[in-house]
This record gives sequence, C-alpha cells and structure tokens, in this order.
Amino acid sequence: MASEEASLRALESLMTEFFHNCTTNERKREIEELLNNFAQQIGAWRFCLYFLSSTRNDYVMMYSLTVFENLINKMWLGVPSQDKMEIRSCLPKLLLAHHKTLPYFIRNKLCKVIVDIGRQDWPMFYHDFFTNILQLIQSPVTTPLGLIMLKTTSEELACPREDLSVARKEELRKLLLDQVQTVLGLLTGILESIWDKHSVTAATPPPSPTSGESGDLLSSLLQSPSAAKLLNQPIPILDTESEYICSLALECLAHLFSWIPLSTSITPSLLTTIFHFARFGCDTRVRKMSSVNGSSQNSVLGQERGRLGVLAMSCINELMSKNCVPMEFEEYLLRMFQQTFYLLQKITKENNAHTVKSRLEELDERVLCWGRQAESYIEKFTDFLRLFVSVHLRRIESYSQFPVVEFLALLFKYTFHQPTHEGYFSCLDIWTLFLDYLTSKIKSRLADKEAVLNRYEDALVLLLTEVLNRIQFRYNQAQLEELDDETLDDDVRSRVERGQLQVQILTLALQQTEWQRYLRQSLEVVAKVMELLPTHAFSTLFPVLQDNLEVYLGLQQFVVTSGTGHRLNITAENDCRRLHCSLRDLSSLLQAVGRLAEYFIGDVFAARFNDALTVVERLVKVTLYGSQIKLYNIETAVPSVLKPDLIDVHAQSLAALQAYAHWLAQFYSEVHRQNPEQFISLVSTALEAITPLISSKVQEKLLLSACHLLVSLATTVRPVFLISIPAVQKVFNRITDTSAQRLPDKAQVLVCRALSNVLLLPWPNLPESEQQWAVRSTNHASLISALTREYRQLKSSAILPQRKVQLEDTKVIIHQTLSVLEDIVESISGESTKSRQICYQSLQESVQVSLALFPAFIHQSDVTDEMLSFFLTLFQGLRVQMGVPFTEQIIQTFLNMFTREQLAESILHEGSTGCRVVEKFLKILQVVVQEPGQVFKPFLPSVISLCMEQVYPIIAERSSPDVKAELFELLFRVLHHNWRYFFKSSVLASVQRGVAEEQMENEAQFSAIMQAFGQSFLQPDIHLFKQNLFYLETLNTKQKLYHKKIFRTTMLFQFVNVLLQVLVHKSHDLLQEEIGIATYNMASVDFDGFYSAFLPEFLANCDGVDSNQKNVLGRNFKMDRDLPSFTQNVHRLVNDLRYYRLCNDSLPPGTVKL
Repeated sequence: MASEEASLRALESLMTEFFHNCTTNERKREIEELLNNFAQQIGAWRFCLYFLSSTRNDYVMMYSLTVFENLINKMWLGVPSQDKMEIRSCLPKLLLAHHKTLPYFIRNKLCKVIVDIGRQDWPMFYHDFFTNILQLIQSPVTTPLGLIMLKTTSEELACPREDLSVARKEELRKLLLDQVQTVLGLLTGILESIWDKHSVTAATPPPSPTSGESGDLLSSLLQSPSAAKLLNQPIPILDTESEYICSLALECLAHLFSWIPLSTSITPSLLTTIFHFARFGCDTRVRKMSSVNGSSQNSVLGQERGRLGVLAMSCINELMSKNCVPMEFEEYLLRMFQQTFYLLQKITKENNAHTVKSRLEELDERVLCWGRQAESYIEKFTDFLRLFVSVHLRRIESYSQFPVVEFLALLFKYTFHQPTHEGYFSCLDIWTLFLDYLTSKIKSRLADKEAVLNRYEDALVLLLTEVLNRIQFRYNQAQLEELDDETLDDDVRSRVERGQLQVQILTLALQQTEWQRYLRQSLEVVAKVMELLPTHAFSTLFPVLQDNLEVYLGLQQFVVTSGTGHRLNITAENDCRRLHCSLRDLSSLLQAVGRLAEYFIGDVFAARFNDALTVVERLVKVTLYGSQIKLYNIETAVPSVLKPDLIDVHAQSLAALQAYAHWLAQFYSEVHRQNPEQFISLVSTALEAITPLISSKVQEKLLLSACHLLVSLATTVRPVFLISIPAVQKVFNRITDTSAQRLPDKAQVLVCRALSNVLLLPWPNLPESEQQWAVRSTNHASLISALTREYRQLKSSAILPQRKVQLEDTKVIIHQTLSVLEDIVESISGESTKSRQICYQSLQESVQVSLALFPAFIHQSDVTDEMLSFFLTLFQGLRVQMGVPFTEQIIQTFLNMFTREQLAESILHEGSTGCRVVEKFLKILQVVVQEPGQVFKPFLPSVISLCMEQVYPIIAERSSPDVKAELFELLFRVLHHNWRYFFKSSVLASVQRGVAEEQMENEAQFSAIMQAFGQSFLQPDIHLFKQNLFYLETLNTKQKLYHKKIFRTTMLFQFVNVLLQVLVHKSHDLLQEEIGIATYNMASVDFDGFYSAFLPEFLANCDGVDSNQKNVLGRNFKMDRDLPSFTQNVHRLVNDLRYYRLCNDSLPPGTVKL
C-alpha cells in the first residue's frame, strides 16, 4: 500500500504543479509525457482505482477516470477477463458509495466510464448493466443517479461513435429499443407521482387571479371539459429535490425522443404529464411565489421552475420534429397540439396584472439569467410553432376539431407582443411558412381558391396592417430607433464565419444593417399577402403611402432662398422630429410599393391596370418634384438627419419607379398602336427627373438610383422615341464630352450601358424593316469612338518604355475604358444577332488595340487581369461576330505569351492577382473548347499540352486551391465536348455495342488527364474533390466513361481503391454519400471483377488487420448489386475496418489474437 500511497501523493503534487499559473510550458510538457507514460502501463488502472477512492483532489480524480476511459475505449480487447470483471464490479460500487459527495462533473465522468463498459460488454459479459440502472431509478435514494446513468446510456449507446462494429451498433440499438417501453413507463411514473404528491398541497391556497382561467378558446381547443379542468389546476410548488429529479427525467425524455420512433410506447398519460410540466414555463404564479418570499434561494427556485418548462418544451419539440408520423400516432399528435395551444392561449391572455408583452418579457428573461441554460421558454415555444406550421399544418388542418383560424389569432397576438427583435423575426418566419403553405395549397386546388381565401382573409388583412404599422415610425418609433442602420449585421457576420449560412444568401446578408434586415423581412410578408389578396393589400398600403407623400410634396412651401442657396424653413425641434419620422416612413413605404410591382404584370395586367397606373403616376410625379426643387442639395436645420432622409426618399422613389419597368414595358406593348400619349408622357417625365441627377456633383446613392432607372428604361421598356427625347440627348452629349468631369466608375458604366442599349436593342412591337439599324449603327460607332478615344491612342505609345507616373495614368485609362466596354458587351450577349453585329463593328478597333497592348503589359498582372476579363466577356458574347481568323489570332497570341516561365511567375510570385490572370485565361480556353463544329479543333493539342505540361506541373503539388478548379473544369470541357478527339465512334460499334470496341486516339493525353483527376482525389481540398467527382460522374452518364476499354482495364479499380481509401481515412467525410454512389457506378461496370478480384486484393493489402478480420470483412460485404445495399455494404466495410484497426492498435505488444 505504501507505494500506492506514495504514488498518490506524487500524482497530487504533479497535478497541482501542472495547473499552477507559474509552471512553464516546457515543464507542463514534461509532466504530460510522464502522465501519458504512466497511463500506458499494464495495470495502471489498479493505481487509479486506489486514487479514486482515496483522494479529494479533483484533478487526480479526473486524470484517473481518463485512464479508465482510455483503457475501456481503446485497450479493452487486450485486458484479461479477470481484470475486466474486477473493473465492472469496483467502479459501480465506487459510484454508489461516493455519488453524493463527488463534484457533479466527476460523478458524470464516472457514470460515462461505466456506460462505456456497458457499450462494450452488455449483455454478454455485463448482463446486469441495464437492470442496475432501472433499479437505481426505482430506489428513491438513488433516483437522480439512475436518471443520469440512463441519459448517458441513451447518448452513448443509441448513436455510438465509430469505435464499434456495425453489427454491434445494430445490436445495441435493438437492445435499447427492447427497453424503451419499460423506461418510458418508469419516467412517466416518476413525473406523475411527484406532480400528484405536490398537487395536494398546492390546492390549499386561495386561487390567484390567473389560476381559474378557463378561456374562451379552451372549449374549442380541448374537446373534453375534463382535460380543460385538468390543465387549469394550480401548478404545484415543488421542493428542490423533486425539481431536480423532474428536470433529469425530462432531459432523459428529450434525448430518448430524439432517436426512438413515434409509437404507442409514447402513451397519452406521458404526453399529458409532459404538458403539465410545460406549464411551469408559462405560469407567472410560480414567479410570484418566489418573489413574495423574497430570498435569493427562492428566486433560484423560480428559475428552476422556468427550466422545467423549457425542458418539457424540448421534449415536445423533439416529437414535433419527426415528419414520419404513423397512423396510430396521429390522434396523439392532435392531442399534443390542442394542449400546446392551450398553453399559447395562456401566454397571450390579457389580464389586470400583466400585459401580454410584459408576460412574454418575463418568460424570455427568466431562464436566460440562469447560468447553465441558455435558451428561454419563449425561444422553445417559437421553435414549437415553427415546427407545427412547417411540418404538421397540412396534416392537422383537415381535422374539423382543430380550429386553425383561432390558432392564427393566438399566433398573431404572440407575434406582435414579442419582447425582442429576434423573437419578432422568428415569428415573421413562421408567418412566411404559413403564407407559402397557403399559396401552394391554392395553386394545387384552384377550384377551392375562394373558399380557402375566405377562411383566412380576415387573419391575412390583420397581419398585413400590423406588419405595415411595425415598419412605420408613426406607430412604432421607440422600437425602430433601437435598430442599427449604420453597421452590418454582426449576427449574420458571425453565422457566416461559423459556416451556417448558404453561399447564395451571404452577399445579401452581409450587405444588410439591422434596420434593412427588419424592413426586408417585413416587406416579404407584405408581398406574400399581396400575392394572395391583391386588392386588399393595395387598398391597405396605398392610402398610407399617399399620407406620407402629401407631407413630402408639401415641403415646397417651406423652401426659402438664402444667400448660399435654398434652405428648408422648418426649425422647431418637434417639427424636425416629425418630418424625420415621416420621411423615414415614406422611404419604407416606397420600398413596399416597389416590392409589389410584380403583382401587376402578366395575366393580371388588365385587371389591375388602374391601380398600377395610379402608383406609377404618383412615382413619376414624386421623382420629378425631387429633381426640380433639388431637395438633395437643400440646407436644413438638422443636416446630419434630414439631409440623408431627403436623399433617401428621392433615391427610393427612383428605385420604386424602376421596379415598375416591366409594367411599363407591358403597357407599351398594349398601347403602342393606339393613343400612346399617356405612356409617352410617363416616360418623358421620368427622364426629366433622371437627367439633372446624372452629374458628378450629386450624391452617389442618388446618382446610382437615377442611373439604374435609366438602364431599365433603355433595356426593359425600350420605347422607340427614347433617343429623340431631349433629356436623353443631353445625357449623350454629357458622356461623350471629354471636357466634362467623368462620373464615378459605377455610374459611368451604367450610363454607358443605357446609351449603348438605346442604340443596340431591337425596339419591341416593330418589324425588322422599321428598326432603322443603319442610323443606329452609325450613332453607336460614334458613341464607342468617343468613349475609347484616349484608349485607342495608347496603341502607339504603350510599346515604348514608360515612366512610373505615365504608367499609372495609362493604367487608369485602361481600367476606365475596359470596365465600360466589358459591361456593354455583357449586357447584349444574350440579344439578337443584329445587336451583337453592330456592337462588334463599333468595338472592333478597341479589341485590336487591346490585343496589341496585351504583350506590353504581360508583367503587370493587374492590367492583364482586366484585359483578360474583357476578352473572356468577348468570347462569351461575341465570338461568332469576331470571326474565326481573328479569334485564332487572339488564342495564338495568348498561347505564345503564357509560356511556362510566365505561368510560373503569375502563379507562384504574383499572389492572388497572378492566379486570377491564369484562371481567366483558362476560362477563355473553356469557351473555345466548348465551341461546336471543327473551327477550333486544331487548337485542342495545344490546349491539352498547355494544361498537362505547363500549368499542371506548377500547381499539382501546391496545397493552395488557386487555379486548380479552373484547370480541371477546362480538362472536363475538353473531354465532354471533344469526345471524338479520343474515341472515334465507328458505325459497327454503334450497331453492335459491346462487340466492337471504339477506336482510341490520343491515348497518352487521355491517360494523363485521368491520372490528374486521380491525383486530385488524394489532396485535402474538399471542394476540388467534389467538383472532380461530379465531372467523372457526368462523363460516365453522358459518354459512358467507366465502360470504355482503356478506363475499365487500366484505371477502374485504381479509382475505386482511391475512393475507398478516402472513406477509410475520413478525410472527406462530408462527401460520404457522393463517394458511395461513384464507387457503385464504377464497380457496377464489372461486378464480377469487383467481387472476385478487387475486393480480396483490397483486403489483402489492408494493413493493421489480421487475416481472420479480413475474412470477416469479406464475408460481411454481401454480393448485392443494387445501389442502396451496395453503398450500405461499403460504409459497413469502412466502419468495421476502422474499428478493427482501433482494436488492434490498442492491444498490448505480443498479444496473441485468436
């Protein structure tokens, strides 16, 4: 014993030293090595058993338990059976003897170690493992301990980690499922008995004002009066021990519900009991009891009771999240909804003591302020409502005894009394789900449309009105002023960093402030109601817009002329505040009106014409008014507040008008033959509003709104008279005048796009003979000539060496010109041939200049990047117009310039810009190799050579993903679009498929490309792996790649081997499913070869497993030939192979394996 005692003292001393803040990292590493060596010794567990029973040092106990955990999970196979029996006997005794005195984290760790033994040995060698847990639960003294053991068992055995074979995982799940009924019965008994025991005492106090709520909805929600009476009983007051046991029981239930199937084991009495406890979260009487008694201990009790409510709701939500509901369980589900909505009614009931909002605030705070529980009752309840609407509404709505409309009334109260913005957003999400459900239901049952809408009309109109009120300062100033409109949303940013947001919404989300997010989510709800009830929505929104417009249009009378310009003569603080609120509201309502534009076009154009015309006329009037009296340049009493407001209203009015461009286009096509005066007037007035704003002196926000509206009129509406309007001619002159100050880059690009499109795009509703292409072509050539004057002059000077200042000026000219030209080409790339022809004729000289300049700037990667962007856009949009000889000249120039040295310089030494240059060059080649016909086929050998001999060697060994994705896409395009370059299809082969093999050409290049694909699967980049696997699968689907003789005989099983190794190493676990399917598709080409030759060879070459284990692995891989069974076998093989390796690694040296 002395040595054990001495070891314990030494260990305590080491642990104290390790965690002391003066200990150096070097010394910590020494101690760590010492402790690891001790743990690896055979028999170290005996010392640890002594340490556990003899020490009070938490560190020592934790270390000892870690030794046991390591022994059981990694070395158990090699432990002698006598030692195992001793450990199985000693640890539970230790737990029983000390569980009341051990710190909770040590006790929980000890429970987990015992459960780990059960995971390995129950029932064969540890037959009383589960019986012991049930006995602990049934004995009042050890109930808490038994519940902790039960929850740990559920966590560790129901969904075990990979350190078990698949057969053992399946066995454990079956064993647990056999115990479910018993366990649920026990838990129900515990919760019911505690409730009943304390209910007697709770019935004696006089009823509080809230205890007798019977509620008007109760009779409709709960069919039986007895159930209503039961839920109206006062909530019992529990002692601390009872609350602790109940919280453990509810935690167990929540975890069990996460994996057991819905079945009759989950009895009505269990559900009713859970709902009783859910009332702890929403009953404010509990709160009052603790606050009346005043002590801090009682306030902790109040929090514990709130926690019981949260845990009960967690149980309910686990059941709710299951979409697959057996028929026999549907009735239980209905009962759950009825009981939960009784709770919802209780939460949202007004009474003298509480407003709904203050009650929700209380329920939101109570559990949040308690350290160990981060979620509040309100969050859990909102989760429940979301699950109800998204998963079960379609199932429940058909039950006549479930009052959906009354439920919506409760949801409405719950939504608009939320204490936090996040809570409100979550509720708006639920309404969005409901509106989507309603929309799809109506689309699938058009005959019942009126009946469905009539049922929900009142609720939807109420929702719309309230959401509109919520975005207006007039009704909701206090809350809206709390929203941040300066910084981008941190919550979004942090969720982006944690990878929780989809790529598609990242850009949108990152560009939003808290206020913009609030407004956008609200407007989405408004738009969805508009889709269902257009007339109601319009008649609700338009009068509100009209009121705010009157204020804005009335500002003219307060504008006075001062020495420095115009001034707004509103100075009283209160008036300024009211004006600020009105302008903010007008800005929001203009966005709302713009958001609804899509509901006035298409089939409903004629029916809703008058409403839309009213809106557009108002918007045209407002934009012109803003531009004429120049409110954006006016002096105000509070410039930091009112000036941004006035600019924003003006910008939003232009943006709202832009949203109606498609409506204007439809209006134009309806009236162009008869009396188009009204249409001409609208467009001309809009242009009068735009022109004064196209100036470098106007604030960028307003300038860009005007430019976007101009682009929409030129591109979407395309009226024939646009070019003859003086306002447009004024813009032409402004842009082509070299002496005028250039607009900011974005605005310049937009205006040039608009002017180019005015000349290039075909006029709607007119035959080809009336398009006046000749005149328009001349005008377009003049426009481009003016825009590129300085750029074209560079051709002569760029070849000469340039001084640094001169070089920077040249770069600016190149950037400014190419950004405009690239945008012009991009905007017409999908248009008619005639438009593209004219565009190319105008650009031809500039394109030739660009090609001449390219070699001079090959070492300036920023310039090369912009030039290649331009050429890429040309190839994508105008390659037919450029013609074959010139296209060949461009490609040849690029191939000559991008030597191996140049590629290496770009990729290795110029960082991200250099890599971008190479990527764009490869993208241009992608466009070239996709071109049908024979024109560019002569370039294929050079392209493949460039890829495989120049680019690939540079990037193959680099860990960086730069360039790789583009290179492999190019290789895929080479194969996909030029299959006959490799496989000459003969008539005989197509007639007698499988008899004659296709002729193979350029075999070496094909093999090199396949080799590169294979190598890419050995690298850690998961995105590249996914992309390349997809490419191979596509080639197999379209071209039968895996069936080709060269692939089948020399590559097939190499690829299968690589894919299986990737699964075994778990390096690309996110792609398990895709890898499984690809493995099947490859193996299915030659199943006989796979089972008879490949699999035995694969297992023979597996290290870390003995021959017996290899035989078991082979036997367990059934010779199935269907996809689901095959992939299941693959995942079983991978799991069991890893498990055997883990077992073998943990055996002591020299162990004999039988």
